[in-house]
Amino acid sequence: MTALYSERQDSGANPGALPLVCIHGWGMNLRAFDQLRTALQVDRGSWALDLPGHGRSEWQDSRADLDSQLEDLMAELPARCVLLGWSLGGQLALELARRAPRQVRGLVLVSTTPRFRMAPDWPHGLDEGAISAFRAMLEQDWRQTLRDFVQLQVRGSRNAEVTAQLLEAALLAHGLPRQAALRAGLALLTGLDQRSNLSQVVQPALVLSGQYDRVTPPAAGRWLAEKLPAARYEQIARAGHAPLLSHADQVASVMQEFLCEIGPVTT
Repeated sequence: MTALYSERQDSGANPGALPLVCIHGWGMNLRAFDQLRTALQVDRGSWALDLPGHGRSEWQDSRADLDSQLEDLMAELPARCVLLGWSLGGQLALELARRAPRQVRGLVLVSTTPRFRMAPDWPHGLDEGAISAFRAMLEQDWRQTLRDFVQLQVRGSRNAEVTAQLLEAALLAHGLPRQAALRAGLALLTGLDQRSNLSQVVQPALVLSGQYDRVTPPAAGRWLAEKLPAARYEQIARAGHAPLLSHADQVASVMQEFLCEIGPVTT
């Protein structure tokens, strides 16, 4: 097993409320959730995790595959919870919910797509040229690739400069990811196609997209919400790929309403 770093905020939480567990996106770390966790005014605990090889979590080359990473995440989850997944974290949250429906009781999916790569029957992804270029850049200079990705995430956002500063500060303060973890995460992103499994994710879900997201287009989020059995969709106006930072108060407001609709802990 890979030891994952986590931080919990349980002070004043209602012991009967389902805790919220936050899973970040590619190249980031749990500090990306700080503003949103502060903005959320709900009587439940919130946990944030660093993915393997990100932030302060360990990395093991032998556990780079999807099943191993999901196993490592599952070991950190409480017995019952709601998952908040951002981007790659949303894809992992979808798979955790499908595999462990008794443990995962609800989903908040931010800037999430069921398929990152474009296909003849999937126009809402990145084309092969862009993916190949991104992969080559990652091998040549992964630190610059990470800086470029931060800029891509905030492009089009109303608060682009401030949001980029928050993302960069999270990386500097909490630790850069390992190159091997970035490589493995990119392989997950470009290899996953969850479209055929969405009918098995029966938990209540809130799907949030940024209006100007250049990484996971809003059309992907709308399609995802339509195919999930119990989902609703919200688009955050003038947001890019990181609405949890650029529009933390607005995202928190929408989330709070959704979380209050999910019942208390049950067996």
